Amino acid sequence: MKTIKIGMIFLLAMVLSARTIAQQTETKEQLVVPLSEPGKPYKLNVGLINGSIKIIAYEGKDVVIDAVAETEKKRDRAEARDNSAGMKRITAGNGLDISAEEKNNRITVNSNSWRMPVNVTIKVPQSEATLKLSTINNGDITVSNVSGELEVSNTNGPIHLNNISGSAVANTVNGAITVTFKSIDAKAAMAFSTLNGNLDVTFPATFKANVKLKSDMGEMFTDFDIDADKTQPKSNRTNQNGMYRINVENWVYGKINGGGPELMMKNMSGNIYIRKAK
Repeated sequence: MKTIKIGMIFLLAMVLSARTIAQQTETKEQLVVPLSEPGKPYKLNVGLINGSIKIIAYEGKDVVIDAVAETEKKRDRAEARDNSAGMKRITAGNGLDISAEEKNNRITVNSNSWRMPVNVTIKVPQSEATLKLSTINNGDITVSNVSGELEVSNTNGPIHLNNISGSAVANTVNGAITVTFKSIDAKAAMAFSTLNGNLDVTFPATFKANVKLKSDMGEMFTDFDIDADKTQPKSNRTNQNGMYRINVENWVYGKINGGGPELMMKNMSGNIYIRKAK
């Protein structure tokens, strides 16, 4: 097992007038994580609280992690002057805390930074990968040219999966999801969901799926020929303690190119686009 960790806390005293807003310089660090079995399939798990994740496939054999702690945003000058007349400001520098652990071609990357966003750019080998990526605040997730199985989760930011091969499950709360497949795993089910933002996914022209689609406050578009299910919507009736309720589903069901694994796409406040690659 190989564990690599960087922990840095800096304190800078800025002897300036009370009206001057201190500016922080970026903190940058790099971790190089060798795989136990280079060239073989690997798993990468990245979990952030605050910051962006960018994954790029390259021709090397190691996992290379570049981490950057963002500069502190300038505070409002009026706020800086509040109750500070005649005083000197003491400013904390950027903190960067990130760890990476590798065991049997499984790499886990974590950062516990909640006050300052830490953005990571990770270069990964081109061999088959299983990626599990998540962040919560102040960041987006971008994956490019990776082949394998992707599970991607964001809370307050978009997800971009570019020129990927294999399968993907992606969900966010506040943000759009944009996906472009180079090729797909013909046996894998996939799902994409968001509450606020468009879902826009491009598949190869030969893509086969049983689709399950729903957009509460948006529209749905495709340039595939979908054989839609024309049966009546399913209704559910319940009776509990004298309270009667009926719920009618408004999902759209259908088949693309004769059907295949399930493709679920769910949106609340945005459109759904299912595109055919040109």
